[in-house]
Amino acid sequence: MEKQADQKCNTKRKVREGVVVSNKMQKTVKVRVDRTFKHPNFNKVITRGKIYYAHVEEEEVEIGKLVKIIETRPLSKLKRWRVLQVL
Repeated sequence: MEKQADQKCNTKRKVREGVVVSNKMQKTVKVRVDRTFKHPNFNKVITRGKIYYAHVEEEEVEIGKLVKIIETRPLSKLKRWRVLQVL
């Protein structure tokens, strides 16, 4: 029982890298994270993207900057990530 509780506390948080698409909101940025994979039938490389809402505390992050985001508790209806660092 104790080992299961320890494993739950030591879960790793997901970390993603992406590009800032929008910084119009207060303390929130929209980050586009792209992933590439090979198509199962045609064997071509495909790029797909997903947009995450990330919390940024004080520093103003400009559009086009590469950032690293980390998973966190729900901060609002859409925000579940926060900016870890600007690369």
